[in-house]
This record gives sequence, structure tokens and C-alpha cells, in this order.
Amino acid sequence: MVDTKPTGQAHGQPPAVEPPSYPDFLHVEPGDIEATSMTMIEAELPHPLDPELAPIVKRVIHTTADFDYADSLCFSAGAVGRARQALRAGATIVTDTMMAQAGVNKTALARLGGRTRCFMPDPETAAMAQAGGSTRAAASMDRAAGLPGPLIIAVGNAPTALVRLADLIGAGRIAPALVIGVPVGFVNVVAAKELIMTTGVPFIVNRGRKGGSNVAAAILNAVMYLELSLAVAPPVGASLDVTGWGPGPGAAG
Repeated sequence: MVDTKPTGQAHGQPPAVEPPSYPDFLHVEPGDIEATSMTMIEAELPHPLDPELAPIVKRVIHTTADFDYADSLCFSAGAVGRARQALRAGATIVTDTMMAQAGVNKTALARLGGRTRCFMPDPETAAMAQAGGSTRAAASMDRAAGLPGPLIIAVGNAPTALVRLADLIGAGRIAPALVIGVPVGFVNVVAAKELIMTTGVPFIVNRGRKGGSNVAAAILNAVMYLELSLAVAPPVGASLDVTGWGPGPGAAG
């Protein structure tokens, strides 16, 4: 009888396995991974970025590995400054998903005296949506309209949230310091993004179908890191690493 086992298994031994070869594998210390990633992103950008917006765009590219964001992210005039001002005043960040809420760097937010809210899982939100024949995401915006203080609204999933938010802005019921409009998908996604950019409130929007909760959280974190880096003077002779405020989306590489 012919033994059909691979070489080395005829006598109960495991087959010999050659170790994988990675000719282009970089040796990077764990603490240097993110900075190295940012350097690589800078080298591969399709064109120079506005210096004020570059930290946000690069953070999104870092999170997604998608260089399309270098061209598709849109910023209203003064949006970053308005967002930083709101953060200094202890803004409440309202997200349309728990995933986006979880992705917000809580250490950085605590340093700024802010908080996050996500109304999606609340029974009250579900009841409002059912009574009004809307989605929970839309009902969440109605609940956000009742919050005090400066608000930053981050939508990474539901275009219906942006549509309802536009209605509330038009009715004078809410005036966010910043709207981050990056829902991902197909149905009404593009139209909802275009709509929110006509409301007159500061915005950061990704045109097209791409986006997501991770992108929303990345933008939030980037703005917080920017505020912290500019609000704290580094020691003489040292540079302040704006990526060093703790892990956030994409922080692993």
C-alpha cells in the first residue's frame, strides 16, 4: 500500500513548514507605529493639504487606508475653529451610532471637559420613532435638540439623521457648532450630505457614498487632538505629538 501522507507524517510527525518570508517587512517599535504610518501617508498623498485641515484628513486616511478622502472631505469655512471653540466650552458630542460613540477618545474628551451622547438604544427614542413614523436616527436628532450647551453632531451611519437635522436647523430648534456628515451607503446618502451643506451651520462632510462610524470618530478625535496640541505648550526643545493622547480608531497602525 502506498503511503499518501505528506513527507514527515508517515510516522506521526507534523509536516515541515517553511517560515514565511517578508522581504519588505519593516521593523518598527510599537510606540512608533502610528507616527510611521502618518509619515507614510504624508509621502503618498496625491497633493499637498491645507495645513489647518491636514491633521483631520490624514487621521481619516489613517483609519481607512483610503486616499480618496484627500479629495472628498469638504470643510465649511471656519469649521475647525468653531469645533475647537465648542470643545473648549465643554461640548456635548452626539453620535448616531454606539460604534461612533465608542470610538471617541475618552481620555482626550475628558481633558476638554466634554461628554458624548447616543440616543439610539434608548426605549424613548424607539417610541418617538414609531409614533412619528420615522427612524430612530431621526428621532435621535429631535432628542439632541433638547440638549443644553454647544453641540457637535456626528453622523456616520444614517442619512435620515442628517435629513431630520436639516429640518431642525431650518426651524431654529438646533444650531450645532459642527455637523460631521459622513454616513456610508446607498439610499439617500449622497443627497443627505449635500442637503446638510446648505443649512448654514459649520460642517465636515465626505461627499459621495463613503464614510462610516469609524470615519466620524476619526474626525472627532482629530479635532480634539488638534485642540489639545495647540492649547498645551510643549517643553522647550520638544515637539508635541498630536497622536499621543491615547488610542483611537486606526491607532494600531
